[in-house]
Amino acid sequence: MNRTRGSALVARILQVAVLTFGIIAPVAAAAENKPTSNFRKPAYDAEMQYWLENMIWHHRFTDAEVAAATGLTTKEIDAAKKKFDIRVDNRPEEKTGSMLKVLPYPGGRHPRIGFLEGAIDPQRETKFSVFTPWDRDSYAVLDIPEAIWSNLGLTYLAHTHIDTIWTKKGITLPKLEWKRLPGGKLEVERELPNGIAFGAKIKPTKDAVRMEMWMRNGTKERLTGLRVQNCVMPKMAAGFAKQSNDNKVLTNPYVACRSDDGKRWIITAWEGCHRPWANPDCPCFHSDPKFPDLAPGETSHLRGWLSFYEGTDIEAEFERIEATGWRASKPQALGMVGQAIPK
Repeated sequence: MNRTRGSALVARILQVAVLTFGIIAPVAAAAENKPTSNFRKPAYDAEMQYWLENMIWHHRFTDAEVAAATGLTTKEIDAAKKKFDIRVDNRPEEKTGSMLKVLPYPGGRHPRIGFLEGAIDPQRETKFSVFTPWDRDSYAVLDIPEAIWSNLGLTYLAHTHIDTIWTKKGITLPKLEWKRLPGGKLEVERELPNGIAFGAKIKPTKDAVRMEMWMRNGTKERLTGLRVQNCVMPKMAAGFAKQSNDNKVLTNPYVACRSDDGKRWIITAWEGCHRPWANPDCPCFHSDPKFPDLAPGETSHLRGWLSFYEGTDIEAEFERIEATGWRASKPQALGMVGQAIPK
């Protein structure tokens, strides 16, 4: 094999590795110890310990995935694991009957199986993992929000794909992190360069994860067409990663994914849902909401839900969830027409 063909083959192998596993540093740059552009290196010991526990104990990351998420070298990872005594085999036991486990998603492992070219460099500040109550190693990754559309165009996107109104101007948004609060709660807030602000609040309970999104119009003009994509990706939930829509049930606002054995379900819903849908390639499923139009200075809130169900009568489970009164109000009559990020 000549040098040109060999270099091309290596480049193609690296490209496949990036698209398949979402890891760049360990494959393409490990020999030179060069981190990825989207890594987050822990700034001090307490953060280092937290993220190593998050990645190794709970998300079961390999050292290569830890490197991709943190930018650390293999030597640094080994030293940190020894310092804090963090190993795959010494994870503490979970308390029975406790709240559903919710953790910020660390990046370093792509949350999709397929259509990875449509989600390059996923940003971790919108993503969190919810672990299943029946298997502590299985989890779904939620992207809240994955995208926001408005009359201005694609106003926010939590990865690189098609242009947003900011990338068209050459503006790079700053990296953020989830704020970790007592009780496993998470919060994040972002203000865009034009004054639009939005955020999410995540609250785990024993039987469900309660979510809230808010948006504030900090511009001088009325905002309309405020459509949101909120994504649930079950790649890492055992029995739920089938690349098909045959295992999905869409009943506005409820969208559910069924396990391969037909006995378990992951359910999500948002008030103001204007488009329940699923994509088999990723795979993922959505209950996508829409905010009402916002006058300058106005703020609006939407509530969301995610839960797990063991049984076969999913329609009865939807009714049970509805009876909890999780929605602040009845969904607005928003219609079913909306533009989605190509997925």
